[in-house]
Amino acid sequence: MADAKVIPFDDDRSRGSAAQRPARRRNTGSRRKGGEHAGDGEVAEVQPLPGRPRTRQDGPVSREDGQAGRPAGDEGDGSLERRMAAGLAFLRRRLTGDYEVDDFGYDEELTDQVLMSLLRPLYEKYFRVEVKGIENIPAEGGALIVANHSGTLPLDGLMMQVAVHDHHPADRHLRLLAADLVFVLPVVNELARKLGHTLACTEDAERLLGQGELVGVMPEGFKGIGKPFSERYKLQRFGRGGFVSTALRKRAPIIPCSIVGAEEIYPMIGNSKTLARVLGFPYFPLTPTFPWLGPLGAIPLPTKWTIQFGEPIPTDGYPPEAAEDPMLMFNLTDQVREQIQHTLYKLLVQRRSVFF
Repeated sequence: MADAKVIPFDDDRSRGSAAQRPARRRNTGSRRKGGEHAGDGEVAEVQPLPGRPRTRQDGPVSREDGQAGRPAGDEGDGSLERRMAAGLAFLRRRLTGDYEVDDFGYDEELTDQVLMSLLRPLYEKYFRVEVKGIENIPAEGGALIVANHSGTLPLDGLMMQVAVHDHHPADRHLRLLAADLVFVLPVVNELARKLGHTLACTEDAERLLGQGELVGVMPEGFKGIGKPFSERYKLQRFGRGGFVSTALRKRAPIIPCSIVGAEEIYPMIGNSKTLARVLGFPYFPLTPTFPWLGPLGAIPLPTKWTIQFGEPIPTDGYPPEAAEDPMLMFNLTDQVREQIQHTLYKLLVQRRSVFF
């Protein structure tokens, strides 16, 4: 997932017709949420399969024991056997196709049970991420999280996704909008879809917000993660305000997010534009360790991170035609950008060390 680049959906490189966007797939062996005999318009209760770990749809899940998907109060003798049974049941469902994905390819069970577990050690032990302001994210309904983007490789988007997943009291998932480059890379494409990422375009963003999802976007795009180390923590241009227009149409609040620590994981001291053109990349980074140390140079520096979610900026007070007002979009875009930049400066003043 190191290459999953999240860019603004108003960037020209993320646009395209529906035929150009990656096809959305649904697992043909999935179980219907309404049950086998549920008719159109009926809602039937989903009963967990025997041995299946509980999910958010099944009821409250406790993460305090550090085991994703483990029911609250599941303690005492036999816990090892239960975990083994749950693991075997999980493998059986994956092999038989008895699992669900949404229209975007998002696989909630795989994300909860496997992908988040793989990202969590990097989040907790390596970058030691500190989260602030998680209460500013609403417990339900659509909302748009707008964050700064940095780090040469877009690990900041993944860490923000883990922060919401592990710390939000309502167990919300963050659906990231990613660049089209993500969906043409083998393996990365499939993993991004499974994690809930989708193409950074207005159509997909509006659809997710309309479904009440929590959507994340990083409007700096490649300009943010590909900027030189000398310009660290200086926000780049936020596109043309496409994210504001989308939030206004769906009357979704905008939540500024500031991330400190990602700028230093790969200090970019140069950019080989020739190699970038040959490989089809927006830039080819040169850092103090890469490519000079080979594969070892791709290991990020273990910086200490802070992710702070700011107070929501409401959009439901504007009339429907506000989404077409360029001056309003400019003002709101500038307001979000200034709030993120101000918080970045404040966090940098409070930070005593890059690594500790």
